[in-house]
Amino acid sequence: MSGKTRRSDALDPIDRRILSALRADGRLTTTALAEKVGLSHSPCWTRVRRLEESGAIERYVAVLDHAALGLNNTVFVEITLDKHDDKVLDTFGDALARIPEVVEAHLVTGEYDYLVKVVVSGTDHYERFLRETLYRIPGIRQSRTTFGLRTLKRAISVDPLQLP
Repeated sequence: MSGKTRRSDALDPIDRRILSALRADGRLTTTALAEKVGLSHSPCWTRVRRLEESGAIERYVAVLDHAALGLNNTVFVEITLDKHDDKVLDTFGDALARIPEVVEAHLVTGEYDYLVKVVVSGTDHYERFLRETLYRIPGIRQSRTTFGLRTLKRAISVDPLQLP
């Protein structure tokens, strides 16, 4: 946990309502948000600023529909590296972060080292991605690919009102 992020038990019920409302619609005005959570404008604005400064609100984003961008396929790639020293891990992680098709990359425990979520337009695009981009990153021992068939749940973050 970074020094900036507050612990979840430090969030009171109003903070959780604010976070839940902004999770659903990050474009809410402070007035609309205040009305939704039962506060007046000024205390709501103060709480939102505090949540931003504490790191509970990391940033505001627009969630794009990949299919509308022509990226109809979600692919999960399990990657195992040859070596596991800090330099190799940092270099590989930096390379993944620069690839536009990579929407998530996680260093993981278990049988492989990374789980990478990639979006592509189809199998031809994925083959080009492998040959021309991913496999050009040094240090990959092996990879295994799984194509997603249908998204059952997609969330950017958890809903704090649903947590115990």
